[in-house]
Amino acid sequence: MNAPQSHYVACGPHELHVTAWGEAGRPALVMWHGLARTGRDFDEAAAALCDEYLVLCPDTLGRGLSSWATDAAEYSYAAYGDHAEAMFAHFGVGEPVRWIGTSMGGLVGVTLAAGRFHGRISHLVVNDIGPSIPEAAIERIAAYVGNPPQFHTVGELEQWLRRAYAPFGQNTDAFWRRMAETSMRRTDSGEVTVHYDPQIASQFTIHKNDLDIRPHWGKVAAKALLIRGAQSDVLPRDVADDLVASGPKPALFEVSGAGHAPTLASDAEIALLRDFLRS
Repeated sequence: MNAPQSHYVACGPHELHVTAWGEAGRPALVMWHGLARTGRDFDEAAAALCDEYLVLCPDTLGRGLSSWATDAAEYSYAAYGDHAEAMFAHFGVGEPVRWIGTSMGGLVGVTLAAGRFHGRISHLVVNDIGPSIPEAAIERIAAYVGNPPQFHTVGELEQWLRRAYAPFGQNTDAFWRRMAETSMRRTDSGEVTVHYDPQIASQFTIHKNDLDIRPHWGKVAAKALLIRGAQSDVLPRDVADDLVASGPKPALFEVSGAGHAPTLASDAEIALLRDFLRS
């Protein structure tokens, strides 16, 4: 596996941690994670694709090694767009940019591809997310995101992650161990908990309109690919079909054995991404 490099990007009063793979000067590929995750979720795909691209995997504000917001209202797609701009400036990224976004990262990608990065994002992969998320799925996600657990050991955290993220599908033991190690922090009492600000769950209340990408979908000029976990409760098949028939009219690929959301870590998924990004 190619060795990643950690960068810390100044974003106004905040610091954005970015895991970078590959050599400067190559075409840029952004891989943006889901609501309560980190950029390290993409290690397998980033390590494979960095032979062609400079792969940038940020930890969104409030997650991983990035700083936390002082006000929950800062957890907004507008702010994340500002941070993406700062990241591009830091790495000297020009045009075009390729974007792979899982869940929240997909919504951010659509919003930016239709707005401030219109025409700049050439290829857009939206991984298991759409404009209307079923209420039951929102409640399921909000239940564990807003109430982070605490454990005595990292091993206990790993077992919890395996249960909470079972819809990720089949992944290697190494994947789950890395997920635990890159998702954990210790509390003042020495307990182990997840490495994010619980206030990121405010996305479902303060900036609920961010979740509705319907006004943006038709404005996306990028070549698009929609990926769906075959058992996803976040992107129902009928919603996926509507997306395929509208806007940039993406190709649709379903990942069997996965729900929300495919990890894009398997050889088959990486080959799919490589072919699409080359197209």
